Amino acid sequence: MSLPMSGYNLTEEQIELAGLVRSFADEVVAPASYEADRTKTLPMDVVAQMGDMGLFGLPFPEEVGGQGGDYVTLGLAIEALARVDQSIAITLEAGVSLGAMPIFRFGTDAQRKEYLPDLLAGRALAGFGLTEPEAGSDAGATRTTAKLDGGEWVIDGAKQFITNSGTSITRFVTVTAVTGSSDDAKREISTIIVPRGTPGFTVGPAYDKVGWHASDTHPLVFSGARVPEANLLGERGRGFANFLHILDEGRIAIAALATGAAEGCLEAAVDYAKTRVVFGESLGSRQSIQFMLARMQQRVHVSRLAWLHAARLRDAGRPFKTEAAIAKLTSSDAAMDNARDATQIFGGNGFMNEYPVARHFRDSKILEVGEGTTEVQLLLIARSLGLA
Repeated sequence: MSLPMSGYNLTEEQIELAGLVRSFADEVVAPASYEADRTKTLPMDVVAQMGDMGLFGLPFPEEVGGQGGDYVTLGLAIEALARVDQSIAITLEAGVSLGAMPIFRFGTDAQRKEYLPDLLAGRALAGFGLTEPEAGSDAGATRTTAKLDGGEWVIDGAKQFITNSGTSITRFVTVTAVTGSSDDAKREISTIIVPRGTPGFTVGPAYDKVGWHASDTHPLVFSGARVPEANLLGERGRGFANFLHILDEGRIAIAALATGAAEGCLEAAVDYAKTRVVFGESLGSRQSIQFMLARMQQRVHVSRLAWLHAARLRDAGRPFKTEAAIAKLTSSDAAMDNARDATQIFGGNGFMNEYPVARHFRDSKILEVGEGTTEVQLLLIARSLGLA
């Protein structure tokens, strides 16, 4: 078992919320996780229950329909879910950080009024269209274009690996697109809301992924898709800069998710080591296994400290870009290392998908890639040191 949450200087309300979500994860999410993974199906009944609990509205003010919490509280919920099912955790993380937060941060009053109530209640989800076939880590190289014609944006291009883009409750996707160029030939990138069902907007078949099987992920194609000029999200030409800020916040949430994954591996490995008998003794009685589990505990603790620190800086209105990168780097490494060690402790059983450590082993790799690769985090940290 990981260190008690009371040791992290949390408020009573935050500890209570973390315990509530952990119970929900153990009693509702975990029993359904294997079948959801096997059938590659996002259980919408679980998503609905998360909405009823107010999880999608956690870091938003009450005046817009949120719960009045902060990013620490959101991270605690995501971490608790990721212990047992990363697909469910990323559905919440993306629903908040990539779906609702751009509308809250940059939307007009009309856009907020139209979209936020359903997004924050979990009745709707939204996708975040940034990555393209030719623009991944270099997202500024986007080739998707949007041109004004008769008071409408005409969008052409493609996006890939877009989470929450094809569920039964997906209402729209926001996409970055080139909307012009400045006098110095610098490309102008803006962000536009494209509702589901827009003619010329096609959601491709779901990906056959290595992990996160129950998470909804699709490619998107835009061929002359027309939306009103008022669907511009934020200031024209500020789309890429705005989404870099959104990604910084998202990295905190992903770090919390990765910490939960690392913790889930630890919990499963400790339980297995205590009950598995080898040569007449429990596996956990062997010092080599004890040391392996001790290092797993160390990784969980350090990862939690890292994302909590970044989240607290963010909540206090202080710069957190570097700390978010450190948190994501630390926790994604921890998730992969703990998944590997837990699988080793489980032996042959660790290779069977019915065991959660096998799913964590498959799921955790994307944590070193999504929302900024390990190399991008290293680059950001190096830049903070004044290195070109």
